[in-house]
Amino acid sequence: MMVTNWRIAVAAALPWIVVAGAALGAVGCAAPAVSMQEGAREYVASDYDSVLDVWTRTETVFLFSELERALTVTATFESWDFRWAYVIRYANDYRLTVAQRQRLLKQATEETRLAHQFFVALYGGDKRQNDLTKPASAWIVRLIDSTGNETAPEEVIAIRKPSALEQRYYPYNTVWRQAFRVRFPTASRDGRPTLSPQATWVGLRFAGAKGNTDLVWDLEKQATTGGKDTQARLILAPPP
Repeated sequence: MMVTNWRIAVAAALPWIVVAGAALGAVGCAAPAVSMQEGAREYVASDYDSVLDVWTRTETVFLFSELERALTVTATFESWDFRWAYVIRYANDYRLTVAQRQRLLKQATEETRLAHQFFVALYGGDKRQNDLTKPASAWIVRLIDSTGNETAPEEVIAIRKPSALEQRYYPYNTVWRQAFRVRFPTASRDGRPTLSPQATWVGLRFAGAKGNTDLVWDLEKQATTGGKDTQARLILAPPP
């Protein structure tokens, strides 16, 4: 009888424990604001991990009535800033020449003007229902911002067999997760930006019959000096 009562008490208290833990985590580990501003960065290869953390968010959909984790999703916004750090790390790992690094950096950053891209890894519930490429997926994903914009992806690519880079550079992408690259247009059909210049935050929304959650990136206020980008210096010296 004592065991039964103990189990009932734990089951009843678990939702409140989860909520309290999440609240404490949010207070103690608030995610830093990010900048969508273009321009050169002064990153070195060892900066990559910290930049990855800045541009990565994780959220969970928990079914309290069933005491089940329906979805845990982690996503990295592959922004201009992130791509700069990624290329510097890649160039160092593969010992690219300065010219090769410059070409790769130009290509990688220019792609941010064509699409907003996210690396997504998720798990939870029925694995077959978590395939974002399938029409019958349990979840839809949308790009959102603080002004009310909501945009469907233009492409979702399943990463069936992650490469060494996708395992090493996105360490949360374990064998237990399903990984995807999700791309959104930078402009709607009427030409308006899908992420408003007036937005104070941007995010990814995962929604379905089991619930919903938003992964949010707060945006820094953009500061300019004399109308010029204060980060406009190109630092491409070879690694020591």
